[in-house]
Amino acid sequence: MTPRQVPDSLPAATAVGRTAGFLEPRLWGPHRLWLEQRPQEQGRTTLMLRCGDTGPVSELTPPPWNLRSRLHGYGGGAYAIAGGDLVFVHDGDRCLWHLPLDPASGRPLAEPRRLTPPDRGDGSGAEAAVLADGLIDQGRRRWIGVLEQDGRDQLVSVPLPGPLAGDQPGGHLPLPLHQAEDFCAYPCLSPDGGQLAWVEWQQPFMPWQRSQLWLAELDGQGTLLQPRVVAGSGPGDPRGISVFQPLWIGPHALVVASDESGWWNLQRLDTAQPGPPRWQPLLPLQAEFALPQWVSGLRTTAWDGSVLVAAACRSGSWELGQVALEGPKAGSAAAWQPLAMPFDDLAGLDAAAGSVLALAANPTTPQGLLELELAGGSWRHTAAAPAPLKAEQIDPPQALWFEGHGGARTHAWFHPPRGGATAASPLLVKGHSGPTGMARRGLQLAIQFWTSRGWGVVDVNYGGSTGFGRAYRERLDGQWGVVDVADCAAAAEALVAAAAASRERIAIEGGSAGGFTALAALCFTEVFQAGASRYGVADPAALARQSHRFEARYLDGLIGPWPAAEATYRARSPLEHAGQIHCPVIFFQGLEDTVVPPEQTDSMAAALEARGVPVEVHRFAGEGHGFRSGSVQVQVLEATEAFFRRHFA
Repeated sequence: MTPRQVPDSLPAATAVGRTAGFLEPRLWGPHRLWLEQRPQEQGRTTLMLRCGDTGPVSELTPPPWNLRSRLHGYGGGAYAIAGGDLVFVHDGDRCLWHLPLDPASGRPLAEPRRLTPPDRGDGSGAEAAVLADGLIDQGRRRWIGVLEQDGRDQLVSVPLPGPLAGDQPGGHLPLPLHQAEDFCAYPCLSPDGGQLAWVEWQQPFMPWQRSQLWLAELDGQGTLLQPRVVAGSGPGDPRGISVFQPLWIGPHALVVASDESGWWNLQRLDTAQPGPPRWQPLLPLQAEFALPQWVSGLRTTAWDGSVLVAAACRSGSWELGQVALEGPKAGSAAAWQPLAMPFDDLAGLDAAAGSVLALAANPTTPQGLLELELAGGSWRHTAAAPAPLKAEQIDPPQALWFEGHGGARTHAWFHPPRGGATAASPLLVKGHSGPTGMARRGLQLAIQFWTSRGWGVVDVNYGGSTGFGRAYRERLDGQWGVVDVADCAAAAEALVAAAAASRERIAIEGGSAGGFTALAALCFTEVFQAGASRYGVADPAALARQSHRFEARYLDGLIGPWPAAEATYRARSPLEHAGQIHCPVIFFQGLEDTVVPPEQTDSMAAALEARGVPVEVHRFAGEGHGFRSGSVQVQVLEATEAFFRRHFA
C-alpha cells in the first residue's frame, strides 16, 4: 500500500496552519494570561487573558499589535505584568509599550502608551534597539530588562507612567543599570526589591555550555551595588558549568538550575550568609530541570509563595512535581514529589497562591494550558484547539534506544504508521533543530500527517540533544555533521533490522540545523533515498563567516574555530560534497532569513541541479528563519509529501 492509499489520512490544512501556538503563560491575581501565535494571521502573536477560573477570554492586544521581541535573534520574553501594569514589546516598532489594566476585571483602563522611542533618540532614525526579557519593579515604578544594542547586552530600566516618570512624549531612553561583557538574560528581582539576579555568558560559548549567575544589591534609587558572580563558569574557567533561570523563593533564598553535577539540577543559596556563596543541592537526580536557552522567557521552576514546583526531564519525558525544601528529605532524591497527571511534555511553568499554570501535552493530547490546584490535586487542560484525531487513531511514540555513533546508547521517539509498522513501511527520519534541542513526546499533528499515510516517523535525539545530561549533550562537541548524521542513520538501520521499515524507502528531513544534518546524511551515508531541507545549513563555513551575533561563535564548539579549522569545515560541508548526493532533494527557504541566508539554499540546489539530481525549490517572500504563516506551513507539508511519494512510487 502506498502512503497516499491509507484511508482517513490527516489533511495538511488540519495538521498545520490552523492551530495557534501558546507561549509564556502567566498567573496574574485571579487571571490567566498567555501569548497566542496565530499562523492564520501570518504568525502574529497576541496576548490573551481569561478572567478567573471560568470567566470569558479576551484579547488584550488586537491587531495591529504583534508581541515579538527578536532578542538575540530568536526572541522571547515579550511581556511582563505586575499590579496593574502590563509592559509588552511590539514588533512593529521594537518599542516597549505600557497598558494599564484593572486587576479585578483584567480590562484595559486606557490605550497602550509607548515607553521607549522608536529610534536611538539621536535623531538618526537608526533601527530601534532590541528590548525584552523584563520584569516590573513595582516599588520603583519601572521596567527592568535586557537591551541588546551595538553588539552587546546590558541591563536597563525604563520608567512606567506616573508622577515619578514625568511626561516624556514618545517615551524615555532606557537607563543603563549594568553593562554585560557580552550576553545577559533572566533578570529576577527579590520579593523585597533589595536584590537582583541574572545570567550572563560570553562568546565563544553558548549559555548551555558555560554561563554565570550574577547577583547585586539595590539601593533606594534602584542602582545595582557590587555586582558579583555567585555560580556557573566563564570562558576562562577550566570546567564548563551552565546555569538556568534564577528564581527567588524568599527575600534571601535563591534557586537556580546548575549542571555542575553533570545534570541541570536545582540548587539553593542563602544570600544573607556572609562570605563566599554556599550552594545547597536540592535534588541530586539524573534528570534535567532546564532547557537550552534559545529564547528568553523559558521557565521550568515556579514559586507559589510557599511551594516550589518544577518540571523535570528524564530520558526525554517531562514530569511535574513539588520540591521538598525542609525536613530530612531535603537534599536527597526523595525530596522530589511527582504530581500525578497524564502529561509528559511540559513548558512555561508559573505558580501563585496554590495554583500552577503550564503548557502541557502528551502523545494523544495537543498542547494547551494546564491548570493545577496543589491542595487537592485537581487539574484541567484546555487545548489550543480540539484534537482532529481520536485517541485510538494515534499510536503513542515508542522509546527507541539503539547503538549510535561510536556504539553510544542513543535515544529516539518512533511513531509507527497507523495500523502498525511492517518491513514494507516507508520511514521518515527527523533531525531536530538547534542542534542543541530535543525531540519531544507531545502530540505533533505534522507527524500524524505522515503516520496517517502509512509512514513511520523516527524523531532522533542524536548525540548533542538535551534532556539526557551534559555528557550526552557534549557528544556533539567538535562533531557536528558526524555524530548527528551517524545517529540518524543508525536509528533508521535499527528500525529496518526490527522489520519496522523498508530499507528501500527511507527519507530524511529537518529544518535549520536539522536541515544541515539531513543534507550531510545524504552526502555521507547510503541509508536515505530522498531528503527535505527547510532553511538548512548547506555551507557551515559561510555560516561561520556571517552568522548573527547570538550564534557567531557557536560553530567553534560544534566544528572548530574559524578559520583555523577551515579544512574541517570543508570536510563537513554538504555544499562541498554535493557530488556525493544522488537522490532527490526538496528545499524550502524564507527570503528574509538572516540566520541561514537564502544564498545557502540557492547554492546547494544549483550544485545538485547541475549534476542532474532531481531538485525542487520553494522560496517564500516575507518569511524568515522558521515559517510563521499558516498557508506556508501547509504548502511545505503538502509539497514534501508529494515529492517523496512521486520519487518513492
